[in-house]
Amino acid sequence: MQLRLHARYQNSAGQRVRIVLNLKDLAYTYVPVSKASDPAYLAINPQGLLPTLEVDGRFIAQSMAIVELIEELHPDPSVMPADPIRRAQMRAFADLICADLHPLNNLRVRRYLSGTMGAGEQAIAGWYAHWVAVTFSALEQSIARNDGAFRYCFADHPTVADACLVPQIDNARRFDCDLSPYPRLLQIDRRCRELEAFQRAAPEQQVDFPGT
Repeated sequence: MQLRLHARYQNSAGQRVRIVLNLKDLAYTYVPVSKASDPAYLAINPQGLLPTLEVDGRFIAQSMAIVELIEELHPDPSVMPADPIRRAQMRAFADLICADLHPLNNLRVRRYLSGTMGAGEQAIAGWYAHWVAVTFSALEQSIARNDGAFRYCFADHPTVADACLVPQIDNARRFDCDLSPYPRLLQIDRRCRELEAFQRAAPEQQVDFPGT
């Protein structure tokens, strides 16, 4: 089975997929995409969003659908908690990032705010910081319920939740968001960044990173 990941270095959805592929030690080809609006990319993903996973010539869009497919095709080692309730809680945690926060703060939304809506840089920065604070506060409380029971978000091994959290913290830092109110999230983030799977997935490790 040949896996090709069409993505960009600075794309948190692509980064979370890279983390999962690395956690499972799966070989894949990274295909840099300079612009999601390029006709060549739209031909394989009409949504015009990153990333796209190509599996033997077939294409799957949306990072969480990709992650679910990877888990189904390669269940060992799992990136899910063993307990079904804990697994559902993990999915809710990941969805809060991927379905609620990310769509509000991604590049096309910020471009719409600045272009069509005429918002200035300060207003857009405030928009971004507001939604990060709303989401991260809820995520911090979710982790607090575990009361330090796990080394990572929902297990003693990294799961999809951790793969979603680390890229989002990268984004928050890039936009100078105050992360001090979220010590539990930061502790998990530090633990994740000690792992090779997360290090190899980082934006600066990709071939299309500027200056590489």
